[in-house]
Amino acid sequence: MITIRIWVYDGILASGVAGPIDVFNAANHLGARRGHDARRFAWRVESLDGQPVKAASGQNIAVDGKIDGRKGADAILLTAPFFSDMDEFIGHREQIDKISRALRCQHKAGAVLAAYCTGNYLLAEAGLLDGRVATTHWAKAADFARRYPAVELRAREVLTGQDRILSSGAVTSYLNLAIRLVETLADEKLAAMTARSLLIDVNRIDQASYATLVDEHGHTDPLIARAQQRMEATIAEGFRLSELATWLAVSERTLNRRFKQATGLAPLEYLQNLRIEVAKQLLESRPIALETLSDRVGYADPGSFRVLFKRKTGLSPREYQLRFSRIASHPESQRDGIAERSLL
Repeated sequence: MITIRIWVYDGILASGVAGPIDVFNAANHLGARRGHDARRFAWRVESLDGQPVKAASGQNIAVDGKIDGRKGADAILLTAPFFSDMDEFIGHREQIDKISRALRCQHKAGAVLAAYCTGNYLLAEAGLLDGRVATTHWAKAADFARRYPAVELRAREVLTGQDRILSSGAVTSYLNLAIRLVETLADEKLAAMTARSLLIDVNRIDQASYATLVDEHGHTDPLIARAQQRMEATIAEGFRLSELATWLAVSERTLNRRFKQATGLAPLEYLQNLRIEVAKQLLESRPIALETLSDRVGYADPGSFRVLFKRKTGLSPREYQLRFSRIASHPESQRDGIAERSLL
């Protein structure tokens, strides 16, 4: 019997409990067909006090017992807290410290530790990711890197693994993580069968195509807010830092310094990200030729724009449109070949 302990706490996503359990249950059914009953998965949902927890949606999550670092386990699965500001969750130091001690104990005893999305903060708080690779939700990457500089963060990757620690990215990657646990604790063939049965795409290897490269103006510098608004209004035009500085009546040096302080990016890199975001919106909403697309976002050379787009998103413009466009996903559009023609 393979034992997986699923650790929960208030504020988690309910699907992050039910989804992996469905994967383990499906693996049991498929394994039974192959005569592997002896390697069945068993799971327990556990909280610190052994009492039900309340999910972010308000749903009560029943548990089977208390979290204990000394209880035998083949794997620990950490569910993801759903907080816009992780300070709110991490601020509960007594809870974090108890979970950290239990995690270190389980890892020392030989258990595989697995976390997805913001659950990776718990592994980092326990010091278990120091000097190791990990990933997290793409939108939390900058915050995660700032808090845990000793972690080798690979934010583009959907799933990483090192030293019996598995880490996966944004929310629904818990399905990929659960499949990897089946592979790690049972065998590759059963994992592949389970993924096919549940229609889980195990070939998702890059979060970049889902990431938003430009945040809202989440800072308090009015000068840089004006600079961003100017960039957005003139995106189709060629960019010169000197012209923007003149328009703002500041020096280039001042503009560079304050822009990086406010956004974490140099003005040119911010502009590149802005152009990619606008291009993504255009690709998602309408058929559009590559030459028109690049011109709309201020690139005279479509080839250079294609290279930049793929570097930033992990997909070519055509691949991105086929995956995310509302037009490309419409049966009539596919029949008529609209998405196929739009970027030729």
